[in-house]
Amino acid sequence: MTINLKNFLKDKPKMSKMGEFQQLQEIEGLEISAISADLYGSGRDDLCLFYFKDGANYGAVYTNNSICSESITWNRNIRKKFIKALLVNTKNANTFTGLQGQEGLDSISKSLAKNLTLKEAQKEDGTTNVVKKNEILFASTGVIGEKFPAQQIKGSVPNLVDKLRDKQNKFVWFKAASSIMTTDTRPKLAYEECRIWNKDIRLCGIAKGSGMISPNLGTMLSFVFTDADIPSVYLKSLLKKAVANSFNAITVDSDTSTNDMVAIFSTNKIKTGKIYNVLDPKLKDFENALQKLLLNLAKQIVNDGEGAKKFVTVKVINARSQQMAKNIAFSIANSPLFKTAMAGEDPNWGRIIMGIGKSGEKISPDKIEIKFGDLKVAEKGKISDEYDEAKLKEYMQWDSILIEVNLKIGQGSFECYTCDFTNDYINLNTDYRN
Repeated sequence: MTINLKNFLKDKPKMSKMGEFQQLQEIEGLEISAISADLYGSGRDDLCLFYFKDGANYGAVYTNNSICSESITWNRNIRKKFIKALLVNTKNANTFTGLQGQEGLDSISKSLAKNLTLKEAQKEDGTTNVVKKNEILFASTGVIGEKFPAQQIKGSVPNLVDKLRDKQNKFVWFKAASSIMTTDTRPKLAYEECRIWNKDIRLCGIAKGSGMISPNLGTMLSFVFTDADIPSVYLKSLLKKAVANSFNAITVDSDTSTNDMVAIFSTNKIKTGKIYNVLDPKLKDFENALQKLLLNLAKQIVNDGEGAKKFVTVKVINARSQQMAKNIAFSIANSPLFKTAMAGEDPNWGRIIMGIGKSGEKISPDKIEIKFGDLKVAEKGKISDEYDEAKLKEYMQWDSILIEVNLKIGQGSFECYTCDFTNDYINLNTDYRN
């Protein structure tokens, strides 16, 4: 995929809602390469390799779909808490590929382990770290049910390893993030800094995702890299917590993919002293930075929803519990009627009322208050005395819309993020494989 960086940075309309493009920094102990295995037949980059020359701790969360990619099955069978590489391919999901998909990963892992070991043998200091196939993770995204192109990927492994570079600048990160895209219109990148004890820590993250996006992740991949020295068990715990209010707080079309994966890798290059447990105060700043980074990436995914023109936040407050607020928020956000109203810039708040009611939650209709931004549309079981159709129609022209539902029955709250449904979404998905 050829993407002009200057043009990307000038593309303000969508990106302005999420802030300026962040320039990611170097993560010591990480090497990256992205090349084309010609999986698309167009020469665009479709393979990306992340190599941890001295190994990395990691934590990962995967889709809850009962049918999942062979790549995810492979990762779940890896019992090591210390790995050496992650290989990502696009175009093919390696899902419902059976034995062929399994054997393909085994063959690729053997070739990759061999080539990485040979690379290690070329070190000037004469030391060689042997890379084993069970120290390699995989991620795949693309079309479900098509034969996995194992031989094409395997044939590209020597070039992929040869192109590894340990100096990451903005172009390297941009190239990596672009190589994992499918229907995305732009790469997703985010960067944060924090401190653990008295040490400066970096976090770099990339993601892909545009459609088949729903809670429990959604046809999305995201990878976070840090130079901190954090044990795998704590990384996974922190990741699961951060995912709950980021990637599991977004929906494009209510569909949960077979290939979802979010992973964090720590190269352990910045020594931060012993961490005693996941609640160690030393980790607080890191936890906040991770949450901020993942939420940034999650919002970028929604902002790039297939055919999307509007970024929509649905905020439910004063529910009996956070779970109740979450259920109602997603009941609204996943409604095709609500999403098409957003696309048509129609302030049809009756569709919000419908979404609240169909959630199955026990509510008090006469207490509900609904706002579009700062504009009140409903309260006390009826249309608000402040209702102003002209102001609402003007507000609906914005590219970022806030819907707030105040239930006034408790203290629970939740925000979810979605987008509108346009004709472009339909057109894209009626011809997805082409």
